[in-house]
Amino acid sequence: MDHGHHHHHHAHAPSEPPPPPEEVDHWTCPMHPEVIQDGPGSCPKCGMALEPVRATAGDTENPELRDMTRRLVFAAVFTVPLLVVSMGDMLPGQPLSSLLSPRGRVFAELALATPVCLWAAWPFYERAVASLKHRSLNMFTLIGLGVSVAYVYSLGAALAPGLFPPSFREHGEVAVYFEASGVIVTLILLGQVLELRARSRTSQAIRALLDMQATTARRVDDDGEERDVPLEEVRVGDRLRVRPGEKIPVDGVVLEGASAVDESMVTGEPIPAAKGEGDAVIGSTLNGSGGLLMRAERVGADTLLSRIVDMVSQAQRSRAPIQRLADVVSGYFVPTVIGVALLTFALWAAFGPEPRMAHALINAVAVLIIACPCALGLATPISIMVATGKGASLGVLFKDAEAIEVMRQVDTLVVDKTGTLTEGRPKLMSVEAEDEAGLLRLAASLERGSEHPLAEAIVAGARDRGVAPAEVSGFESVTGKGVRGAVDGRAVALGNAAMMAAEGVDVGPLAQRAEALRAEGQTVMFVAVDGAAAGLVGVADPIKESTPEAIRALHEEGLRVVMLTGDSETTARAVARALDIDEVIAGVLPDQKADVVGRLQEGGAIVAMAGDGVNDAPALARAQVGIAMGTGTDVAMESAGVTLVQGDLRAIVRARRLSRATLANIKQNLFFAFAYNAAGVPVAAGALYPFFGLLLSPMFAAAAMSFSSVSVITNALWLRRVEV
Repeated sequence: MDHGHHHHHHAHAPSEPPPPPEEVDHWTCPMHPEVIQDGPGSCPKCGMALEPVRATAGDTENPELRDMTRRLVFAAVFTVPLLVVSMGDMLPGQPLSSLLSPRGRVFAELALATPVCLWAAWPFYERAVASLKHRSLNMFTLIGLGVSVAYVYSLGAALAPGLFPPSFREHGEVAVYFEASGVIVTLILLGQVLELRARSRTSQAIRALLDMQATTARRVDDDGEERDVPLEEVRVGDRLRVRPGEKIPVDGVVLEGASAVDESMVTGEPIPAAKGEGDAVIGSTLNGSGGLLMRAERVGADTLLSRIVDMVSQAQRSRAPIQRLADVVSGYFVPTVIGVALLTFALWAAFGPEPRMAHALINAVAVLIIACPCALGLATPISIMVATGKGASLGVLFKDAEAIEVMRQVDTLVVDKTGTLTEGRPKLMSVEAEDEAGLLRLAASLERGSEHPLAEAIVAGARDRGVAPAEVSGFESVTGKGVRGAVDGRAVALGNAAMMAAEGVDVGPLAQRAEALRAEGQTVMFVAVDGAAAGLVGVADPIKESTPEAIRALHEEGLRVVMLTGDSETTARAVARALDIDEVIAGVLPDQKADVVGRLQEGGAIVAMAGDGVNDAPALARAQVGIAMGTGTDVAMESAGVTLVQGDLRAIVRARRLSRATLANIKQNLFFAFAYNAAGVPVAAGALYPFFGLLLSPMFAAAAMSFSSVSVITNALWLRRVEV
C-alpha cells in the first residue's frame, strides 16, 4: 500500500464542525502499539495489517482486507489452471500431454504463475524489504524469501535450462516449481484474509456498544415546545423527554417521572434499574414503560458509553507482559529459521538423492514457509482484544492488557467500606428520647444549616417520618465535634461525646445505649437541650444488597478480603461481622490508604484495591490491580486497572474468571503456534526422508502455516463464549 493516498473514513454530519487535528485517521499495529500512522497500511516492524485506533460504529471495512481479498481471488483464478497444467500426466486420459509438449507446458506454467507471484504476492515482497530496512525480521521476511527463491529459480529453469548443472536435472529435465510458488502465494493470501476477517470480529463487542448509541433526542424548549434534534446538538443542561421504550440519549439526571431502565449493555446487570426524580441515567440505555423528563449532564465524548469505548479501544492496543516473551522469541526465531533453511540446503546438496540441488532448494523453501511465526505474533493480541470486548459487555472495563494478566494472580482484595460495601449515603436508623418526634424536630432544624453528610441523613430521616423542621437562630458548627444553635427559644446542641463535654453535659445515662448502637455499626450523636442530655440519634451507612453474596463469591475464589475504613474500630467490626470479612483495618485516614496497601504487599500479598473516591486514587495506583467502583470519579478510573461500571463487587469475581480464561487462552495459542512451527520445521527440512521417504512439499508447508494462524484466531474467538 503506498502512503500517498490517505483513506479517511469519517462519518461526520456536514453540520458538525471538522474534527480537531489530532483526530486524523490514525492506524496502529495490534502487536506494536507504538507504531502509529495516518491511514491504513502495514506495520514496519512485523508487517501485520494496521487497525484503526478508534473504533467506529457500523462495519467499516478494513481497506487492507479488501485489498487482500482482491489479491486472493486473482491468485486463485490463476492457480487452479496452473495446478491442472502441472499435474498434466496424472490426470486420466492424459489430455494435456497430447496438447502441450514438455517445453510448452513449462511456458504455460510460467505464464500462469507470473501474475500470481508478481502482482498477488507484491505486498509480501514490500513487507520483506521493509523488514530488512528496519532491521526487524518477521514472518514476511521468510515468506518473501521463500516465494521469490522458488519463483526466480523456476523462471531461470524455464528460460535458460542449459545453464543448470546435472545436479538439477531429473531425466535430463530441469524441474520447475511454478505450481508450488503459485499455491504458496494463494494459501498465504487465504490465511491473511481469514486472519483479517477474524480480527475485525474481535472488535465486534465495541461496535455493538457503538451501534447502541441513540441518534436523536427530544428536546423540551423553555416554552414547553418539544422537537427532535440530532444527538450532536444536545448541550449540557438541555431538558430532554424520554418516552417509554426509547433510548436515553445522553448521561443525565431525572427531573420528573419514574421508570425502570435496562442498563445491561453498559453494566452487564440484567435486572432493570428503577429510576425516579434525582436519579442518574446513562446515555444509550433503554427506558422501560414509564416516561421521563431528564436534564443532560454529559454529552458527546464525555458520556459514559463514549468513555467505555475509548477505554476498551485503548486496552485492546496495550501490550500484555506475556507478549514480551513471544517478542523476544520471534526476534531470534527468524534468523534461526533462515539458518536452518541454509543448513537444509547444504545437507541436501551434499548428501541428498539426485537431483541433489533441486531437492536442496525446494526443502529449504519449505522450511522458510512452514516456520513462519505469524501465529506467534497473533497469539496474545487477539485474545486480549476478545477479552476486553467481552469484559465491556459484562460491565468490566480493563484499562490495559497487564490488568487482565495480573487480575488472576490476586490473592488479597482490599475494599474501602464506604460506597463499596455500603450504599455510601448515610441513613437515619434510630432516634432515642422521651419524645422522639420532638427530639427529631430539634435535631433536624439544627442540622438543616450543616453541610455534613450525617446532617443530610438526619434531615432526610425527619422528612421521611413526617417531621417538619423549625427556624434556627445563632447557628454555629464546631469542627470535629458538632453543631449548636437556638430552636424555639431553646439552646440545642448536637454532636459527639467531645461536644457534650465541651457543653458541660453529662451523657452518663445514655452512654450504655450509645455503645450498643455503635456495636451495630451506627454512628451515634447526642442531643442536649438547655444544657441537659435529651436523647440520641443513630445514623448508619446501609450495606448494599449485593454485598453479602459478593463476599461469599470472593471467598470461593480464594481471596482474602480486607476492609479499610475511616470509621471507629467498633463500627467497623460490626460491619465485618455481619459480612464475614477476613480482616479489618479501621481508623484509616484517606492519605494512609496507599501505605496500608504497601504494607500488605510487603507481606507478600498480591493486592487488588477496590475504591471509588478521589482519595482512593493513590491506593488504586499502588495496588497490583486498582479497581474503580462504579462510574465514580474520573480520577479513580484513570488510576485504576479495572473499572466496574455497576460498582458491584460481584463483578470482581467476573473480572477474575475472565482474566483466568484469557490467560489460559493465550497459553493455548502460544502452544499452538510454537508446537506447529517446531514440529513442522524438521519435517520440512526432510528429517523423515531417510526413514519414510517422506518430503513435505512447500505447498503443504504453506497450508500448514495458514492453518496455524487460523487455529489461533478460532481459539481466541472461543473466549467470547466463556461463561464468567
